[in-house]
Amino acid sequence: MFVIDILDHGKNNKLIHADKVVPIPGDDDVLIDIKASGVNRPDILQRYGLHPPPQGSPSHPGLEVSGIVMDLGKDVKKFKKGDHVIALLGGGGYAEYCISNQYLTLPMPDNLTFIEAAAIPETYFTVWNNVFRIGNLVKNETILIHGGSSGIGTTAIQIAKEFGAHVITTTSEKEKVEKCYELGADFVVNYNTHDFLEEIKSSKFNEVNLILDIVAGDYTSRNYELAAMYARIIQIAYIKGSNVNVDLSPLMRKSLIHTGSVLRPKNLSYKSAISIDIQKYILPKIRNDKIRPIIHSTFDLRDADAAHSLMKSGRHFGKIILTQ
Repeated sequence: MFVIDILDHGKNNKLIHADKVVPIPGDDDVLIDIKASGVNRPDILQRYGLHPPPQGSPSHPGLEVSGIVMDLGKDVKKFKKGDHVIALLGGGGYAEYCISNQYLTLPMPDNLTFIEAAAIPETYFTVWNNVFRIGNLVKNETILIHGGSSGIGTTAIQIAKEFGAHVITTTSEKEKVEKCYELGADFVVNYNTHDFLEEIKSSKFNEVNLILDIVAGDYTSRNYELAAMYARIIQIAYIKGSNVNVDLSPLMRKSLIHTGSVLRPKNLSYKSAISIDIQKYILPKIRNDKIRPIIHSTFDLRDADAAHSLMKSGRHFGKIILTQ
C-alpha cells in the first residue's frame, strides 16, 4: 500500500512517498480502506521527533481517518465488512489502509461525507476529554477557547455552546472573528488588534470558569488573571513555548486548577471511555446537524507536505483533510 512516511526526524525532516505491506488485523481490530485522513499538529511535531507514536503503532503519521471496513479480527462484533466508519489511531492514517481497534472505531454518521467524518476522531475526542471529562464544564459556565479558528477551536465552540455554556474565543483576523460568531461564540477577540485580557475583563463574560489553551507562553499569567474562583485551565498545546514565568499567587488565591493532557499516549481503556461518550453524546448531535465538522480545505494524500505547510501558516479556519 502507498503511505506518507517521515525521513530524518528532526530539523532536516521530510515527508516521503513509500510502500508498505497492508496490515493484518488482530483479534480486536478492523482493517479500514481509508477514504480521508485528518491533519493535526501532532503530525507535524512527529516529524521533529517530539511526538512519537505509541509502542505498536505504525511509524507513519495520521491520527484520525474515515473509511470502509475491509476485514475483521475474530473477536470484532461491532462491525461487518462494508461498514462506513471513523477511527482514532495511534498512527498510520497517512496511508491507503490502516488497522484500528474496534473500541476506538465508531459508525460514521450517514449525513456526513468521508471528508467531514475524517475530522471527527482526534479532534472531537480531544475536545470532549479536555472540556468535559477533565474540565467538567457545566451549563451556564463561561469557557475561553484560545485559537477559535483551529480544528480544535471550531469544534470546542460548537460543542460547548450546544451543551449550554457561554463561549469566548480568540482568533487572529476579522474574517475569522465573524466565522467564530457564526459558529455560536458569544464573544470573540482578535488578538492581533486587541488585548484579549482587557477586552474580556471589560465584557459581560468576565468571570471565566474554564480555559482551553493551546498557546501557553505569556498567555499563562493572563489566563490566571481572567480565571474566576475555582476555575480550571486545561493546557493542550504550547505554541508560544512550554517554559513560562508566572506568579503563583492567583493560582492559590483563586483555588485554580491548571492541568493538561495529551491523548495519543493514553492506554486503550482511557481512550475507549472517551469513545463511549462520543458515541452517546456527540454522534447523535452530529446526525441531527446540531454540530458539524468545519473543513477548511482538502489535499491529495500525496500532497501532505503542502497540507502541513498550510497548518503551520495558521491561515486555515477549521480542519485540513487528506483524501485518497
